[in-house]
Amino acid sequence: MDETTHRVAVGDARDLPLAADAVDLVVTSPPYPMIEMWDAVFTDLDPEIGAALDAGAGERAHDRMHAVLADAWREVKRVLRPGGIAVVNVGDATRSVDRFRVYDNHARVTNAFADLGFDPLPGVLWRKPTNSAAKFMGSGMVPPNAYVTLEHEHLLVFRNGERRGFEPGADRRYEAAYFWEERNDWFSDVWTDLNGARQDLAEPGLRERSAAFPFALPYRLINMYSVYGDTVLDPFWGTGTTSVAAAVAGRNSVGVDADPEVVAAFADRITATPELSRAVAADRLAAHRAFVAETDDDALGYDAVNYDVPVRTNQERELQLYTVADVEATTAGWRATHEPFVPTDDEA
Repeated sequence: MDETTHRVAVGDARDLPLAADAVDLVVTSPPYPMIEMWDAVFTDLDPEIGAALDAGAGERAHDRMHAVLADAWREVKRVLRPGGIAVVNVGDATRSVDRFRVYDNHARVTNAFADLGFDPLPGVLWRKPTNSAAKFMGSGMVPPNAYVTLEHEHLLVFRNGERRGFEPGADRRYEAAYFWEERNDWFSDVWTDLNGARQDLAEPGLRERSAAFPFALPYRLINMYSVYGDTVLDPFWGTGTTSVAAAVAGRNSVGVDADPEVVAAFADRITATPELSRAVAADRLAAHRAFVAETDDDALGYDAVNYDVPVRTNQERELQLYTVADVEATTAGWRATHEPFVPTDDEA
């Protein structure tokens, strides 16, 4: 794996500029139905949504918003290869339209993917920081009319048919292994440790856009559900965090977004990936060394091939971290050149 390509297009998630079966993984966060900041976006796509909100018909507006998203999910089905994984980050909404209620976006998205023939897989709840002063809704300190505060979002995971197959001993699969302790953290069903992770490098000036997710979220998912050289799609690309994470993780990427301004701003983000990728690789190796220092030697039965560290399982032995050595613009998109991560004395 020497090079990856990262393409970004101004376009509509309901009409992706991709051939069928073109991508291996989808990681995305669509506009959340019934969150007020997205009302205008949905209304532009379907004016009946605005009319329903104005009429106080919350359920009708919710239905029509998910009908808009369903067109995008059909496109995901078309472009995702058999065996590929789609991960959708979505939050539920609480809102008073005719009366206060919760709008179950995660259930609607799950049903839409199941209707398209995807197999729902176990997902993740990730906890977001909240303003503790705003936790009390409804009647405040007295029962019975207070409401629970939503402090999590859903990472919904779907597989497009049967599991992917690989040739025996596929290098790009075994080099893309994760450490045993990473596996235990990443495949837990509740994540609480994402915020603040490498945001100084990964999100320069972009976290004020409240829909953006932290870099650690797509980076973790890409490592979990793809191998080196795969292609990752984000049809609701936003600030491009999924593409940045794909480059750092040694995967190709395609992003599609309706806003030409955020697409134009991607140059600054992709050209920062050499520094970011080196920091991320060094952090992962340092965290593993810390794990080794706290682990009984009897539990570490194998030596890594590419790093002078023991590992817990045979599947970790060939793990190879990569960094982005260089990035350049080409007619086919941004091209990133990768090289194996070799720690410096300070990083070792």
